[in-house]
Amino acid sequence: MRQTGLMVLVAPMLLAGCEREPETAAPAIRPVRTVTVEKSKAGTLLTFTGRIEAEDEVSLSFRIGGRLLENNGKLGDRVQRGQVVARLESQNEMNGLRQAQAALAAAQGQLVQARNQFERQQTLFAQGWTTNVNFDQAKQGQQTAQSQVDAAEAQLKIAHDQVSFTELKADAPGVLTATGPAAGEVVQPGQSIVRVARKDGRDAVFDIPAQVIRTAPSDPEISVSLTDDRTVTAQGRIREVAPQANPATRTFEVKVGLTDPPPAMLLGATVTGRLQMEAVPIIEIPATALTRVNQQPAVWVVDPSKNTVSLRNIDVLRFNQALVAVSQGIDTGEIVVTAGVQALHPGQKIRILGSGSS
Repeated sequence: MRQTGLMVLVAPMLLAGCEREPETAAPAIRPVRTVTVEKSKAGTLLTFTGRIEAEDEVSLSFRIGGRLLENNGKLGDRVQRGQVVARLESQNEMNGLRQAQAALAAAQGQLVQARNQFERQQTLFAQGWTTNVNFDQAKQGQQTAQSQVDAAEAQLKIAHDQVSFTELKADAPGVLTATGPAAGEVVQPGQSIVRVARKDGRDAVFDIPAQVIRTAPSDPEISVSLTDDRTVTAQGRIREVAPQANPATRTFEVKVGLTDPPPAMLLGATVTGRLQMEAVPIIEIPATALTRVNQQPAVWVVDPSKNTVSLRNIDVLRFNQALVAVSQGIDTGEIVVTAGVQALHPGQKIRILGSGSS
C-alpha cells in the first residue's frame, strides 16, 4: 500500500518532467491590400479669382496747377478724342498771352526800324557816303531786332500752350472709369483728374503664383466667367505678365485679353478664370498608402519574391483626400500597400488580399 501510494505521487512528476518546452510562435502574416504602380496622364484644372479691367486705361491730369473750374464728367460717360473733360481758371494764362502778344508787336516794330536803318546804311556804303563802322552797327542792330522777334514769338507760343493747358482733353475715345477733384478745388500738376478706359477692350486680371507661371503651357486658352453667374463666359489668352512679383503676396499680375467679352462683364466685375494644365505622365497612388518616416512622406513597398514589405521615402508633387501624385521615390511596376499600413513593420510578412493598378 505504501509503494502504491508513492507511485501515485511520483508518476505525475515524472510525466511533467518529460514534457517538451513550448516553441516560439511564428510571426503573424498580415493581410494587406496593394496597388501596382503605373504612370497615367492627368491634367490639372486650376482656378483663380480676378477682376475685369480695361485693356488700355490712362489717367488724365493737367500739366499746370490751378483752381478747377469745371469737372462734370460722370462714371460711365463716353468721351471722344479731343473732347474737353475738365477746365482750370485761365485768367492768369490769358493775361500772359496778351503780354506775349504785346511783346511780339513791340519787337516787330523795332525790327522794322532796324531793317530800314540797315537798308539806308547799305545804300550809302555802296556809294561811299558812310563808314564801315556805321554800316556794321546798322547790320548788328538788324540782327539784334530779329533775335528779339524770334524770342517774342517763342514766348507767344509758350503763352498759347499755357492757355491750352487749362483745358483737359481726352486723347482717345473711351469711357470714364474714375473721377477726381470737384470744381472749386485747387489741383497740382500731374494730379489725376479722370481715368479713361480707351477703346472697348477688356482684360481679366489675376494674381498668379510663380510656380503656375513656370509650369503653365505656352499661350494657353483661359476660360473666364462671372463669379456670380457662370453662364456669362468669355475666352482669352495671356497678354501681359508683370515682370516683378507683388512684394506682399509674392504673386505676379497676369492680364488675360478677352475675345468678344459679353456686355455683362462690366469693368470691376469679379471673375473666375480656369486654366487646364497639360496632361503629363505622373504616378498617382491612393492617399491611404501614405505614411511617414523620419518626418518625411513614405510608403510600404512589397518585395513580391519574399512577400515582405519595406518603408521607402517619396517626394509628393501634390495630393488631395483621394490621390497622391508622386514625383520621386517609386517607379512603375512596383507594388505599394494601400490598406493595413499602420500594422506593418520592416521585413513584415504579408498576404495580399487584392491588387489593382492606379
